[in-house]
Amino acid sequence: MGDTVTILGLESSCDDTAAAVVRRTIGGSPEILSSVVAGQTELHESFGGIVPEIAARAHTEKLDHCIEAALKEASVPLSGTDAIAVTAGPGLIGGLLAGLMCAKGLAAATGIPLVGVNHLAGHALTPRLTDRLEFPYLMLLVSGGHCQFLIVHGVEDYTRLGGTIDDAPGEAFDKTAKLLGLAQPGGPSVENAAVGGDGGRFAFPRPLLDRPGCDMSFSGLKTALLRTRDRLVKERGGITRSDRADLCAGFQAAVTDVLEEKSRRAVAVYSECHPSAPAFAVAGGVAANRTIRIALEEVAADTGVRFVAPPVHLCTDNAAMIAWAGLERFRLGLVDDMTLAARPRWPLDRRSSPMLGGGKRGAKA
Repeated sequence: MGDTVTILGLESSCDDTAAAVVRRTIGGSPEILSSVVAGQTELHESFGGIVPEIAARAHTEKLDHCIEAALKEASVPLSGTDAIAVTAGPGLIGGLLAGLMCAKGLAAATGIPLVGVNHLAGHALTPRLTDRLEFPYLMLLVSGGHCQFLIVHGVEDYTRLGGTIDDAPGEAFDKTAKLLGLAQPGGPSVENAAVGGDGGRFAFPRPLLDRPGCDMSFSGLKTALLRTRDRLVKERGGITRSDRADLCAGFQAAVTDVLEEKSRRAVAVYSECHPSAPAFAVAGGVAANRTIRIALEEVAADTGVRFVAPPVHLCTDNAAMIAWAGLERFRLGLVDDMTLAARPRWPLDRRSSPMLGGGKRGAKA
């Protein structure tokens, strides 16, 4: 392995098809040479959510174009890459298979090494790409399908401090948007609708704040919003734009309060590790929410730890994070062969018991 490592990354775990090229020179800072993302919002919009079969077909159609565009933008031929990193899980099985089979085909045809990447590790390691964080650091991974506090000890070493026992915040945002007739994805729609709303008008619950630990729950909060909406409709025959703004503001305030308090608890546990340069990082699609970011930044300031939030375009699903996680694994000599399988479930902390149960396909989280 030379002083410079260049990785092609592929991401297709949900509804974004992405390819990117990332380079790292020993002693230098990582470089994102290209990052191409093809979204599918229009394909799923009329269904009110992501349709796995439609997503998988779209990945199959778009992957080649994204790869070609990423290599062209980076001015790097495929033969100039040292490895091909691909999301192997967790995610929608059809999308994972589309990306994995594409990567395997390229690897088989060229002899370029194949590196399977855990999508969650891509998010968790992004602060090392953007801010060169040293291990160990605390990570709040908060997205559409996942929410957990992790101490990131190393590329392959994670300790989960807590997480959601039901819906992830992003899922709750999507369901809230659907309940209120807002567009998908729900996160940006609810955030925009909440602007100017009265977050204190409705008494929404803050689940599990009365219990110790870092676990969270958001399903009951979504149900409380549904019941409040139905009560307004029954009393008034519908909801006004002002009602919708207040509902969104109240929901967002409740999510923020839960994440803020649980973050304080997680920082306290993490601080017992005595890190020389303590840092609290956040990643995942929900990390793009401005209100939540501000609250988490205040937690870091109050507790004396460095706060790191990657740029918004690197918080949502992208292939640059997959290329970087692949580069980290590749430098450790961790490569895969053609037996690499797609894994719809793939927890980062393999020592802890599953939070959401298990099954024949393994632990859910």
